[in-house]
Amino acid sequence: MTVPHPPRLFSSVLVANRGEIARRVFRTLHRLGIRSVAVYTDVDADAPHVREADRSARIPSYLDIDAVVSAAVSTGAEAVHPGYGFLSENAGFARACADAGVVFVGPGVDALEVMGDKIRAKEHVAAHDVPTVPGFSAAGLTDAQIAVEAERAGYPLLVKPSAGGGGKGMTVATGPADLADALATARRVARAAFGDDTLLLERLLERPRHIEVQVLADAHGTTVSLGERECTLQRRHQKVIEEAPSPVVDATTRALLGEAAVAAARSVGYLGAGTVEFLVAGDRVDEPFFIEMNTRLQVEHPVTELVTGVDLVEQQLRVAAGFALELGPTPIEGHAIEARVYAETPARGYLPATGTVTLWQPGDARIDSAVETGSVIGAAYDPMIAKVIAHGPDRATALARLDAALAGTVVLGVDTNIADLRALLADPAVRAGDLDTGLLDRRGTPAAPEVPAAALAGVANRIVDADTPDDRSVWGRVGSWRAGGAVPVRTVFLEDNAGLVHDTT
Repeated sequence: MTVPHPPRLFSSVLVANRGEIARRVFRTLHRLGIRSVAVYTDVDADAPHVREADRSARIPSYLDIDAVVSAAVSTGAEAVHPGYGFLSENAGFARACADAGVVFVGPGVDALEVMGDKIRAKEHVAAHDVPTVPGFSAAGLTDAQIAVEAERAGYPLLVKPSAGGGGKGMTVATGPADLADALATARRVARAAFGDDTLLLERLLERPRHIEVQVLADAHGTTVSLGERECTLQRRHQKVIEEAPSPVVDATTRALLGEAAVAAARSVGYLGAGTVEFLVAGDRVDEPFFIEMNTRLQVEHPVTELVTGVDLVEQQLRVAAGFALELGPTPIEGHAIEARVYAETPARGYLPATGTVTLWQPGDARIDSAVETGSVIGAAYDPMIAKVIAHGPDRATALARLDAALAGTVVLGVDTNIADLRALLADPAVRAGDLDTGLLDRRGTPAAPEVPAAALAGVANRIVDADTPDDRSVWGRVGSWRAGGAVPVRTVFLEDNAGLVHDTT
């Protein structure tokens, strides 16, 4: 009789990602005593995540499966954590890891394949009694047949690619006159982004809220829900602010959402951390509709960590190593809210911004960041540079602490949306929790933000420091002392992007 070996944590893990999520995973790896391995492209050769890893390997692209797997094998990594985006939900990548004898920290190939196809996922979970949004697949249908089915489903309809995610290609058909253009736009974007122009059409709910549920599952038959996250505040289908718990979900609805999410996860034999996303009508929060499952760690996972005390990355690693989940009851403690800081120019339609970060000064909160002073922000990757996450005993306190943390976060050299985020937190609808997914798109283009005093002081100090002699020299250390003379006052005049001049005496 062969006695099975007890599970053990990995000795070395490669993180197949970059930026803030790579640094986030490294924090847990280092805390657990696990050797960390980074991968990087030429653009990221001097990025913070590379310097913080115990070992690193150059790859031509974060999407190059062979290169990432080869890096894992050559560096002796026992497992690969995919982070989010890039190859995180790629079944071919998970299969390649397994073929190379490297553990993929995520679900199995079957779960990735089923949940990676929105049409297949919807049909699959519906067969397991998980409620879905009324709609239909356009696969194999002519435009004329789609028009007939659209009339039957009822307008307005959301037209979206079956493959991919992140809101790419989603368009709205408010009636028959809009349908042809919506189909053409969605197909064009889907082909370019995902190489697959298969479409799914779903009923567009009135004033919908986007609520998702965090699940964890092990290989021993346990699947649990860790509560919901409110992800309704989105711009062009991209999340901007997330919070946990939802301000409109009561205990009964939370249990209903959790049961549906667990059923969806169990239906594909899910393993690890995943998120089941639902839409609810503004006036029927107790009637959730499944829209998709994200088979990875979500960008917004920190809010769940702060209200449950559970390190989701650690749980991913333990499950992947074969451990059983040992989580006891995880009551929701307080409220957590996250804001995504983007390198973008809100006044120019939120166009991505590039440049060198001349000063990075994080505020007083949990900050998961991709940058530091001196980081170069290019156009090659997603413009999100940091997440600012605040926790409090209640929602009002969490909002206030998040606003204070954003006020104390200084990014110089590159435009960001920080001022816009603060204006959003002050919006009466946001403060009241009266949200819907179209709220941000209905807001007008914001005015150019005022430059915070902390930012002005920070850049002035850097200019003065740069103009100060090297203090390693005795003459540099003399500073402003002079016989019978007063200490000179340095004045720096700064001009912002709006052309305003600031006196920083």
